[in-house]
Amino acid sequence: MTVAVVGLGATGAQVVRILNAEAPSPVLLHEPNRERLNSALASFPGTVVGGARPSGDVVVLAWSGERHVSVAQEALERGAHVVSVSDHPGDVDGLLSLDPIARRVGRTVVVGAGFAPGLTCLLARHASTALDVVEEIAVFKAGTGGPMCARQHHHALKRSGSEWSGDAWQLRRGSSGRELTWFPDPLGARDCYRAWLAEPILLHRIFPGAMRITARVAATRRDRMTVRLPMLRPPHADGGPGGIRVEVRGRRGRAVETMVYGVMAHPSVAAGTVAATMVLGMMATTRPEPGARGLGELPDPLPMLRSLHDRGLRAVTYESSS
Repeated sequence: MTVAVVGLGATGAQVVRILNAEAPSPVLLHEPNRERLNSALASFPGTVVGGARPSGDVVVLAWSGERHVSVAQEALERGAHVVSVSDHPGDVDGLLSLDPIARRVGRTVVVGAGFAPGLTCLLARHASTALDVVEEIAVFKAGTGGPMCARQHHHALKRSGSEWSGDAWQLRRGSSGRELTWFPDPLGARDCYRAWLAEPILLHRIFPGAMRITARVAATRRDRMTVRLPMLRPPHADGGPGGIRVEVRGRRGRAVETMVYGVMAHPSVAAGTVAATMVLGMMATTRPEPGARGLGELPDPLPMLRSLHDRGLRAVTYESSS
C-alpha cells in the first residue's frame, strides 16, 4: 500500500517522519507551499512528490482547518482509505457523514486521528473496559500544534460547544464553565473552559448511554480577553508542550469509580504519531473494515495504545473510588 500525506506542517512532518522510516513504499507528499515541500524532501530521503491529487492507497489529511470533507470524498471515489487529523467539529461531522460512500466503495475513513480528538477517545474507550457502566466522560486538553491549530483554538473559545447532558445535546457558551484541571507534570494545573470541540461528537458514538459528556480546553486570561478579536500576533510554528486528561466515571458492581488518564506531549508530535500509527495498522490489516468512524471505535484500543506507548506517548494513570 502507498501512502499520500496532504499537508506538511508540524503534524504532517511527524506523520512523514514515521512513515518514511517504517512504511514499505515511498511516501507521496502533497503540499502547496514549495518551501515546506522542498524541506520535507530534503529531510526525508525516499519520499516523492505526489501528483496534482492525492492518489495513494491511504490518504492522510494532516492540515488543520476545513476542507477535509471534500478532499476525503474525492479520495474515496478514487479508491483510497482516508485518515484525518482534523479537530474541527464541522470537519468531524462532515467526515462521519461520508459513511455511506465509504461502505459503498469498501474503504475506511478514520476521523479525529490526532492527539485530541484521537488519543483522548482511545483512552476513554480503554478506561471503559474497567467499568460495567459508563456514566460520565470529561476530556480536557492544553496546548496547540502548528499555527492553524492555534487559530482553531482561538476560534473555538468564542463559539458555543455541544455537551451531552441527560438524553439531549446542550449548547454551552464558549469560554464559560471554568474548571481547574491538573495535567501531567510539568504542565500542572490549568484553567479549562468550554469551547467548540469535537470530542463530545465522537465520544457519544462510543458511549450513547452515558449521562454526561463534556470537553474543555485550557486558556489563559489573555486568551479569554482577546477571544472576540483577531489574533493579536502570529502563532508560533509549534505551540510547545501540551497535554490531555481523560476522566471516565461509572460503576463496577455497586462501587462508583473514576478512571483518569493523562498524557503530556507536543500536540503536533503526538497528533502525527497517532495518525502514522493508525496508517501502519491499516497497512498491516488485510482488509480494514469499511465505513467512517472515530479512532475510539476501534474494536480493541489496546494494541494501538501499546504501539503509541512504544513510540513515546505514555499515559499516566490515576484511579479513585467512592
